[in-house]
Amino acid sequence: MSVQTRTMVRANMSLAMRAWNIRRKALLMGEVQGQGYIGQALGVADVLATSYFHAMDYRAEDPEWEGRDRFYLSIGHYAIALYAALMEADILPENELQTYGMDDSRMPMSGMASYTPGMEITGGSLGHGLGIAVGAALGLKRKGNPAFVYNLMSDGELGEGSTWEAVMSAVQWQLDNLICVVDFNNQQADGPSRDALAVGAEAPKWEAFGWHAQEVDGNDLDALVAAFDAARSLKDPRPRVIIANTTMCKGVPFLEAREITHFVRVEADEWAKALDVLEEGKPQ
Repeated sequence: MSVQTRTMVRANMSLAMRAWNIRRKALLMGEVQGQGYIGQALGVADVLATSYFHAMDYRAEDPEWEGRDRFYLSIGHYAIALYAALMEADILPENELQTYGMDDSRMPMSGMASYTPGMEITGGSLGHGLGIAVGAALGLKRKGNPAFVYNLMSDGELGEGSTWEAVMSAVQWQLDNLICVVDFNNQQADGPSRDALAVGAEAPKWEAFGWHAQEVDGNDLDALVAAFDAARSLKDPRPRVIIANTTMCKGVPFLEAREITHFVRVEADEWAKALDVLEEGKPQ
């Protein structure tokens, strides 16, 4: 399916509205449990909207369709964000939203492939997602399947040696069907990512390893659309990476303005306030 056809099929709602819906659903799930990695979910919503409603081929009624593009969530604690996107894509029913994180829910607080339709891998041990994506991309190529594999990973995973082993392997196998997206929000458990392990000059670093690299504002939908289109249409054997610089808590200014850490604590009375503030910024 061409980019133009995919866009026409899903053009009944703007990407801005899709991203807004993803943010809203994530906040509603966070309110259920009174916690969750909501800062990351709000920040990465534009990336997920572009992935599911512009770039990817899938069938909502058949999540196991062999021809689908695969979306691998390396960062298992971002599951709240992906659940919101899967609901928006009609892969998960929205009436399960209130079960988030509860016993017997199909939406545990950290993503697990065995529980959730559309959740392709069990993430959580950070630094492993790209390696799994490399194996999947290689397998698809050997089967002659033209599907793409998308791997969403965190900037903190750039400090994992296993990530760079996967980077080199993807070049060795000429995996032009692999698109890695790095959510660069400059936060990890030990503090700012840039202070952790010589993180910097991301695009030139990936290019030096043999990848086609783009670095964009991860909250600019036009920039994301252009980057995804370029990654999909590139006519050479290099794997592709999009480094998406995102803002934690994007879309809820009072959360954006507070001192941001890896886990953004939202007080019990702030969930409703956040939803009200988000409503004020709803796309027209």
